[in-house]
Amino acid sequence: MRFPALSSCLLILLLLSPAAGAAAALTFSVVGLEGEQKKNVLAFLGAAPESDQSRLNFVASARDKVESALQALGYYEPEIELNLQRTEPKWRLRIVVDAGTPVRFRNISIQILGAAANDNNFTRLTSDIGFVSGDVLHHGLFESFRERVLSLGQRRGYLRGEMIVSRIEVQVEAGTADVFLWYESGPRLQFGEIVVDNTVIDGDLFDSMLTFEPGDYFDQGRLQELQSRLQRTNYFSSVIVLPEREHAVGEGVPVAVNLEPAKRHSVDIGVGYSTDIQERMSLTWRTPRINRYGHSQQTRLEYSPINPSGRFTYSIPVTDPLDDVVQLWARVEENEFGDIDSRQNEVGIKRETNSRNWIYGYSLRELNESWDIAGYSASNDYLLFGGSISRRTYRGSIVDPEGGFSQLYTLEASTQKLGSDLDLLRFTAALRYVVTPVARNRVVTRLDLGRIEIASGDRRELAPSLAFFAGGSQSIRGYAYQSLGDELTVVEPNGETETFVVGGDRLIIGSLEYQYYFTDTWRGALFVDGGDAFDKGEFDVKVGAGFGVHYITPVGPVRVELANSVSEDNPNWRLVLAIGAEF
Repeated sequence: MRFPALSSCLLILLLLSPAAGAAAALTFSVVGLEGEQKKNVLAFLGAAPESDQSRLNFVASARDKVESALQALGYYEPEIELNLQRTEPKWRLRIVVDAGTPVRFRNISIQILGAAANDNNFTRLTSDIGFVSGDVLHHGLFESFRERVLSLGQRRGYLRGEMIVSRIEVQVEAGTADVFLWYESGPRLQFGEIVVDNTVIDGDLFDSMLTFEPGDYFDQGRLQELQSRLQRTNYFSSVIVLPEREHAVGEGVPVAVNLEPAKRHSVDIGVGYSTDIQERMSLTWRTPRINRYGHSQQTRLEYSPINPSGRFTYSIPVTDPLDDVVQLWARVEENEFGDIDSRQNEVGIKRETNSRNWIYGYSLRELNESWDIAGYSASNDYLLFGGSISRRTYRGSIVDPEGGFSQLYTLEASTQKLGSDLDLLRFTAALRYVVTPVARNRVVTRLDLGRIEIASGDRRELAPSLAFFAGGSQSIRGYAYQSLGDELTVVEPNGETETFVVGGDRLIIGSLEYQYYFTDTWRGALFVDGGDAFDKGEFDVKVGAGFGVHYITPVGPVRVELANSVSEDNPNWRLVLAIGAEF
């Protein structure tokens, strides 16, 4: 009697069983080695085989691979024992190794010939080649130094340089190795003609961004710097800077610069939310290159219930589109400063220059501001002459630096003789410091200072946007946005009194925050903020403290925090939501 269904089932079970269907395999272990020796042996051996033929090949070549791996590290006479257990379906191979006595460097002959012999960069390179006589022979260190010599030659313009002698002579019985590495650099070439394809900007403007001139010694770093500078202008969608070595004439190497213009216009729409200004929508229209002279414009409209605004900025390069620019702007904005509703209209001009990583700004702005508080309305005009100086240094990513220091100082002045309603001098300082003393442990500190001196005029006539307020996610957490400042008490017609926050003519705010990274993108935070916005003689420090969780994104950390006031009785916890890096 035949049972086709049963036979089929038995066949399927047989094919699926481990004994019948599992691929032949081998597991192996390496005994007697540690550290770099074991790591290199495992790298030479590779992954365990999974077929009959590959495991036979693996076993047959294992000894040679172990020997090669150890010879690369200077061990030429290892003792190797292979113990193989052929138990199906998996074989087991145990490799027992005694590395033996290493070969050591003896004589080391390094010679730099040609024009590079007098190049200080090669002098520094050869002063520390990575190994000395008496060290264990390490072929990797030799090859690494050899590549550094060749790479430096290319970067420094010795484009015809070559390694005329490169060898290691090993005497296994003596346990020594002699090194010979002779580099003939030939002449150091120069930059030749700069050929620009698809020029879309004025020649003088392009020349202002050059990091070299024809006739200068060739330097790969200066080519890369030029490419970076051209890209940062935002005039171009693509920038390629290449030396045309095959077209070198004599000792001059032509440089080809290929440029693709950026789109004439771009529009960005953004949405966001923070506990300071609540929901926010923005529309930004940019024209990165209006004409051949590198003029550009940006128009930004932003709406939030607390702070709707609009700003138009027109930028004009002076001597350099990255390091010397004049900006003309017009701004309209509404804001809530404490208990004051403010409306600002402003036009201005500013020149910014960059010198040795310091940014210097000189500005003139005309501000008309009107405001309402407790039924009282006022409007003032100011012509403000200003100056600023700033610098920012950091390590790592700009959105989440491992360390850094940011400084910004501003000074503005106005006088009634030129149409302002007050004679005043206004100074501010904003300092940010980040340090990572131990991996995954980060400390962030900040200090904000401000002071206004009014030489003549009524202090009560000071416009809210020029006064100082505290509170919020970038100030003292645990307090509402711009809710702290000097207070004004008003007696209502019914005899009741009401207190309004009107801002101060002085500001002191400090913050200390500890952060711990659970992963590369998640961290926790503990913080304490303190300070006040106040008038002379009325400093009353307010302290807020709390904790939070931050998620690191490409545009900066998303911060979700809880904070309350240490200075108040029975304070409520405040939720703080914000996006952005410390710098």
